[in-house]
Amino acid sequence: MDYFANQENRSTIDIDLNILEEKANLLKALAHPVRLCIVKGLIEEEGCHVSHMQTCLDIPQSTLSQHLAKLRDVGILASKREGLERHYYVVNEQAIKIVNLLVED
Repeated sequence: MDYFANQENRSTIDIDLNILEEKANLLKALAHPVRLCIVKGLIEEEGCHVSHMQTCLDIPQSTLSQHLAKLRDVGILASKREGLERHYYVVNEQAIKIVNLLVED
């Protein structure tokens, strides 16, 4: 099948574009060295609280919060409140695969 020339299956191409846009947003979120570091660290630690991440990354809390928000917004991270702290976890399997491929030990 000629993917680009098939006008009869235009709705299929539209659906594919929506899926591709989601994938592109995932890649954009991971395309920053600090966010890549955050995700890799959370994969290895299986979750971590914000103050520990801030200390390890040596960045201001406001900067860390912006990066975490971006990763949450695209569905890479989820968080859970534990007392006064918020723990973050990687919940997106595609992100885990991508990061592990990019940052091999």
